[in-house]
Amino acid sequence: MTLAEEFKSRNFSIYGQWTGVLCIILCFALGISNFFNLFKPLLIIFAIICLVCAFVIVFIEIPLLLRICPTSPVFDGFIRRFETNYMRAAIYLVMSIIQWVSLVIHPSSLIAAAVFLLIAAIFYALAGVKGQAFQGSKTLGGQGIAQMII
Repeated sequence: MTLAEEFKSRNFSIYGQWTGVLCIILCFALGISNFFNLFKPLLIIFAIICLVCAFVIVFIEIPLLLRICPTSPVFDGFIRRFETNYMRAAIYLVMSIIQWVSLVIHPSSLIAAAVFLLIAAIFYALAGVKGQAFQGSKTLGGQGIAQMII
């Protein structure tokens, strides 16, 4: 299945997964840019959380990395909890709420991360509500590529 065919499938879990990839880029970039905010030290904490979220999302959305990166069994077990649409919606919602709370301290560019994390949560929740089974993108190391490595 090509990337275009995946988007035409109308499976919201694929939309959520690709929005998650966008969240990886945004959380990483915004976490680094807000890390150097010397005048708002509490905002640095939210920037660090945003960076941590980026690395967690990398392992959630790109299953191929769990097979090729040396990680602990505890971390692998934590990441494997998010294999269903509802669990992914929950983790994205929690990460989004954390970034929304950062607005209380100081309005910053972390709002972009909060918005896109919320969009990913909505896509996964819609997939769950519509009863669509989680379908990982083969481009990102879904069923096809991950099985070839073993």
